[in-house]
Amino acid sequence: MSIRVSVIIPVYNAGPFLRECIRSLMNQTLRECEFIFVNDGSKDDSKEIIEEHMPLDFRIRLINQNNQGVSMARNAGLTAASGKYIGFVDADDTVEADMFEVLYTRAVEWECDMVISDFESTVGSHSIITDFPLPRCTKLDRGYIRKQLLPEFVKSDILNAVWNKMYRAEIVRKYQVIFPANVALGEDAYFNILFFSVADSAVYIDYCGYHYIATAGSATRNIADQDYFSRAVQVYETRLPEIYASLLDGKTIGELKSERLINTVLSIVHLYFEPSKDMGLRQRYKYIREMVSSRTVKEALPIYFENHYSSSGRYKRMLLEMIRKKVVPGLYLAAAYSRMRNK
Repeated sequence: MSIRVSVIIPVYNAGPFLRECIRSLMNQTLRECEFIFVNDGSKDDSKEIIEEHMPLDFRIRLINQNNQGVSMARNAGLTAASGKYIGFVDADDTVEADMFEVLYTRAVEWECDMVISDFESTVGSHSIITDFPLPRCTKLDRGYIRKQLLPEFVKSDILNAVWNKMYRAEIVRKYQVIFPANVALGEDAYFNILFFSVADSAVYIDYCGYHYIATAGSATRNIADQDYFSRAVQVYETRLPEIYASLLDGKTIGELKSERLINTVLSIVHLYFEPSKDMGLRQRYKYIREMVSSRTVKEALPIYFENHYSSSGRYKRMLLEMIRKKVVPGLYLAAAYSRMRNK
């Protein structure tokens, strides 16, 4: 049987969520596909759960390796993949039964190297659909990808995820597109940058089949364990892949990086001034004070003011002024007002 889509699922200690993920894949209406689970040295029962389901569906494959991280797990899956297109699923998420049939059908219909779709994020009892400011159901050519999509990775992270996309395998193999380890911008972003920089075409479809589950209490949501601003500074200061030298001049790159950093700062203000059991108010207040007093914010803020202040809403302009003047009590009150207004 000719494999149309290879789906790569990195697995590390995913036992509590894995069965639901596997069931959603076994329900896929596309039969000509393979589900490559890469067990990245799990210490729980993840391996046994996958083995338990293998006799139930011939499409399930298992690779076991020592723990090397999600990037190396995905790369192992890429090496083993035999499909014409490649997709990704995280082991604690689920997909609609028709997801890979829909993405594959659209890829063939539009003769595209990549298909992009919406996705649903769930945090507790709240769900939201993420969509993108891109033309829908229109073939995006190489010029559009280079001028519109690649710069997006510099100024924001909205396109970073790999699991709401499908990639032509021939491109991945020909240009050796893989996931790098330990990069500030993020492994997913770098994979996408590498792929977008050599892709000739893409299509953004009107479809949502991926369900991203933000696990409550996970390390990525615990502000006591995550130094979000330091990571934002790393991204701000990191050297971009060489493709950008031919796309953007230094001034434009500086403007896009400043936009990303200050928007992150604004998000961190609201995140750290929410009531939290993970970190006391005194610590959170100190964190915000040090952030708005930092060299990088002082460097990026004037550039952001020049390019975005006049087009910002009244509330955002107020926050920007308080950041510039380092009025941390005002930021605290503004964040409290925003929470009350949005209830």
